[in-house]
Amino acid sequence: MLRRLYYLLPPTWRFVARRLYYWPTDLWATITNARDPLTPPRGLIYTGSGDFRAQGEKMLQFFVQQGGLQAHHAVLDVGSGIGRMAAPLTRYLNAQGQYEGFDVVELGVRWCQKHISTRFPNFRFRYVPLNNDLYRANGADAGQFRFLYANAAFDFTMVISVFTHLLPAAAENYLHEIARTLRPGGVCVATFFIWNHTAAQGNHPAFDFPFDHGHYRLMDAQVRSANVAFDEAWLQEKIRAAGLHIQAIHYGYWCGRNKDQSADFQDIIVIKNS
Repeated sequence: MLRRLYYLLPPTWRFVARRLYYWPTDLWATITNARDPLTPPRGLIYTGSGDFRAQGEKMLQFFVQQGGLQAHHAVLDVGSGIGRMAAPLTRYLNAQGQYEGFDVVELGVRWCQKHISTRFPNFRFRYVPLNNDLYRANGADAGQFRFLYANAAFDFTMVISVFTHLLPAAAENYLHEIARTLRPGGVCVATFFIWNHTAAQGNHPAFDFPFDHGHYRLMDAQVRSANVAFDEAWLQEKIRAAGLHIQAIHYGYWCGRNKDQSADFQDIIVIKNS
């Protein structure tokens, strides 16, 4: 119910509502000096829920163990948010490692530039004003956006909770751009909501996709980018069409699977460039 009410607000008001909701918590954390410098106030965290730092650390372990991330790699963070993935990487990447991140929310980019880039100069963040009705009321077409990086610039790309907010044309474009900017043999770890037989039969009343558009489904009819689930066969075909190869799929527990037997809430696909 709260999620539905949240989606009824205009994009700018959603940020204001979150700041107000967490204002007492953030004030107390500031007074007691309880927040480390790489963790933003809760009222500014506009992506995901749960423990901000714990989630980042968990994904870092997955990147290393399942994706082969190494300390000297050049890393691209598509949808870098407010630094959830960047923060743990600051202690993992060495002096030869490089991090580039971009996001459609200026607030997150500016926070990361101020609190992360000033401490770690090999971490760079860019703001790109793309259209996404969850976060912005206007902007350029994500389906036509060319990543701001050269061909084969990265060893490793992470796309966490981004495809879950992209409509099909933008998702296809991002897959091609990931392939273009990854080096041969490079790896991408991306999360999705994958719609298949298990998801359709699952018990997920609080996280459902009732609006069926054939090869994709929406959680909300008005805020189309709120959450998007892709048909599994369609998604796999689009990954192959971009010149990428699926190494592994780790299904998440969002649709009612056993949490203890799932890698994470969302479905995770490990993808390799040819």
